[in-house]
Amino acid sequence: MDSNTVSSVIPPASDTPQTARRTDLEIKDAQLIFSAVWSEIEAEFPREDLQFPKEIILLGGAPGSGKGTHTAFIRESRGLTCPPIVVSALLDTPEAKALKDGGNMVGDREVIGLLLRRLLRTEYRDGAILDGFPRTNVQVECLKLLVDRMQQLRREFYDSPLSMHFRQPTVHIMVLFVDEKESIARQLKRGRETRAHNEEVQRTGVGEVLEDRPTDHDEGLARRRYRVFKEQTWDALRSLKEIFHYHFINAQGSIEEVEQNILKELEYQSTLELDPRTVDRLRNIPVASEIIVHARQELVKRLDGYEVSHPRLFAQIVEFISSKILPIIRRHAISGAALVNTEDALLTDPTALAMLIDVFSERGFHAVVDIHRIEVPERIDPMNNLITCRVKKVFRIQIRFQGSEIRRG
Repeated sequence: MDSNTVSSVIPPASDTPQTARRTDLEIKDAQLIFSAVWSEIEAEFPREDLQFPKEIILLGGAPGSGKGTHTAFIRESRGLTCPPIVVSALLDTPEAKALKDGGNMVGDREVIGLLLRRLLRTEYRDGAILDGFPRTNVQVECLKLLVDRMQQLRREFYDSPLSMHFRQPTVHIMVLFVDEKESIARQLKRGRETRAHNEEVQRTGVGEVLEDRPTDHDEGLARRRYRVFKEQTWDALRSLKEIFHYHFINAQGSIEEVEQNILKELEYQSTLELDPRTVDRLRNIPVASEIIVHARQELVKRLDGYEVSHPRLFAQIVEFISSKILPIIRRHAISGAALVNTEDALLTDPTALAMLIDVFSERGFHAVVDIHRIEVPERIDPMNNLITCRVKKVFRIQIRFQGSEIRRG
């Protein structure tokens, strides 16, 4: 828990009946806290301006797991341009300082108020990454209440011209995880690097001094910081696992390995991100992955079917490819791309075109056929000067394949 944050923490459910009564009270306190903050928000902002982010990513991580390193990559992978909202930094804003200067504690109520106002900024309309939220059980409950209000606003503006600004909210929970041994090693390594960097800055006057955390120089403090994360932040995020999309990222490996783990977890899933109306509209169009599952088997069936049902036409297509197209492909073996124009009447049969594409696919090529219809003047009627044209079909066959690599010196 942040040293500046005061909240009631819910004890384990297995405690005494007195504890259970205290737990009920704390959840009600979260409702009171959120209701008070929401009332302030409604008084400050017009109803149509209560546009919260379409996507909220809750980013948590063990000390030394690389949150700072990987935040930029997560933003890029989700197409977000706004900076992350670091909740601990909100406590250093003028608003928070004013509270502290007035002798007030910055507790859960104040954190929720600062956060909701920040989320309403226009740069966060498409999405926001929250670093360090939620950290307490009260904040967990307030997050649930926020999503409920976002859903209410969406229903309220559903049939209005503003519906596009009140979209289906998506909440992702991302936890970058390393074990205790790795966390401690990384924290101490960061401490050594920070100290060396700061000494160099002081010696040369070049560069900026980095924050030097005491926990990065003491193994006992580093271990305690890790265990606080496990006992508080991790548990707070895991409590939302059954409600929102939960991503557990193994951050033990190299930067490249962790980035691949992040990409795998954040693969686009339309049913999670699109409005249900849009999902229903697209339901009859299969996704590419469904089509390609049995693509090889279907290709084999079609080719064998050509040999059984249309042997003469199939033989003509194979001969056409061998004698007319392959010589051109061979001349373009280095580039990996060939374009063939032909008026051969053989291709006027749609089955013949299908055969041609399938044969190339089976042989490892990618073939696309376009039909161009060109009007060619044939005669002019001298009585009325009308021009009679015939339509000439030109088949443009584009073939792509893996080109040859040549040595360049």
